[in-house]
Amino acid sequence: SGSSDPYCVVKVDNEVVARTATVWKSLDPFWGEEYTLRLSHGFRSLTVYVLDEDTIGQDDVIGKVSLSRQQISAEPRGVDSWLSLVPVDPDKEVQGEIHLELQVPEQGHPRVLRCHLIEARDLAPRDLSGTSDPFARVSCCGHTLETAVIKKTRFPHWDEVLEFELAEGEPGEAVLSVEVWDWDIVGKNDFLGWVEFPLDTICTDPTKGWFQLLPFPSTTEEHGGQLGALRLVVRLVEDRVLPPPYYQPLIQLLTEPILCPGQPPAGTALAVLEEVTSGESRQDVATKLVKIFLGQGLAVPLLDYLIARELARTTDPNTLFRSNSLASKSVEQFMKVVGLPYLHDVLKPVVNRIFEEKKYVELDPGKMELSRSRRISFKGSLSEARVRESSLELLKGYLGDIVDAIVGSVEKCPLIMRVAFKQLRRRVEERFPSAQHEEVRYFSISGFLFLRFFAPAILTPKLFSLREQHADTRTGRTLLLLAK
Repeated sequence: SGSSDPYCVVKVDNEVVARTATVWKSLDPFWGEEYTLRLSHGFRSLTVYVLDEDTIGQDDVIGKVSLSRQQISAEPRGVDSWLSLVPVDPDKEVQGEIHLELQVPEQGHPRVLRCHLIEARDLAPRDLSGTSDPFARVSCCGHTLETAVIKKTRFPHWDEVLEFELAEGEPGEAVLSVEVWDWDIVGKNDFLGWVEFPLDTICTDPTKGWFQLLPFPSTTEEHGGQLGALRLVVRLVEDRVLPPPYYQPLIQLLTEPILCPGQPPAGTALAVLEEVTSGESRQDVATKLVKIFLGQGLAVPLLDYLIARELARTTDPNTLFRSNSLASKSVEQFMKVVGLPYLHDVLKPVVNRIFEEKKYVELDPGKMELSRSRRISFKGSLSEARVRESSLELLKGYLGDIVDAIVGSVEKCPLIMRVAFKQLRRRVEERFPSAQHEEVRYFSISGFLFLRFFAPAILTPKLFSLREQHADTRTGRTLLLLAK
């Protein structure tokens, strides 16, 4: 058909940890899915496989992208780029571990790095006999040494020590690389996996143990490889969670302007945090603040405090809450945290019906498809006016049901959301009391409730857990027109 039904599978150290939805009939899929993975401290690699879902038979593997822990850690702000897909050959997938002992003795001049290659286990079979002929290749500071080849085994025992003379001075960013290969008498050797270590860590702390072999990492290239490319945003954050009493001083500092409102607002921790938070991190900060204050039972006072500060800075009511300020982001995250069950209750019946009916809806003449067989009557192709008329009727029907569901859901709306919006309305009335600004009090609420809550959920139901799969092209167009 000239298209695919792609989805992604995410693996960490060969363990499947996530699967995206399938995007039907597309060679340029957009997933927009975000996962927070709790990883062990010693994880080695993250691999994303792109597959084509087949209704009959086994799904086809299109390609993969691999990132080592070192690659991800090297970017403090995370990896955010197009990565070319590389082919996946089931016979060449890496597996197994290698047993190493690495150290730099403190005595002696010049200093020498000793790499003791003890053994490996569960290596991938590369020969027809179901075994391999493995040897190890070690590289450091521009020099390469190799072990002997151990024939016909997936569990080689080398017990060899390879030594590298280190140059004077700090190791800097130098690394020790250990690769395992299957030796072939004819043709090229087959890759079995690799692992690498920053030299500075070995110099300060001897390293010994079993280490998982990794595939060669993908290279960052421009969009346009033979198999296509995958855009990934990957960020590694190491959180050290302490016992609750350790966080109490921070919580007291953050909640102080709420619990003791008498102090100058500009000098509070919340005010300082608002000033120094950049656009990139504002959503993360807002999410954490909302969760902290919800835990303290102070979420509504937090929003009131941030809203009051933003109102004090606003002179034109038409620009109120239009920017992605800390106040706007905090209200948005607050609605997602406390209002998700309510959102499902209101929207899910209509969204499910739109997915099931798969009606053709289009208002743009330039995008109308008037000659499809399923829309041809006995009098010939449907006219542009007929398509537009039927589309308007469908959209009015869906939109009417959505509005009726929202209007009739007052009692279902979480009490804490209603209290927060009541306080928001009061603050707006105080800031803009004149009759000409009477509608601002309502626009300020509808801007949050519709533009930042209901409309995004209608546009992408998968991201709000309203559906398990993304919409196909036709349904996605209907949802887009409804959200607009």
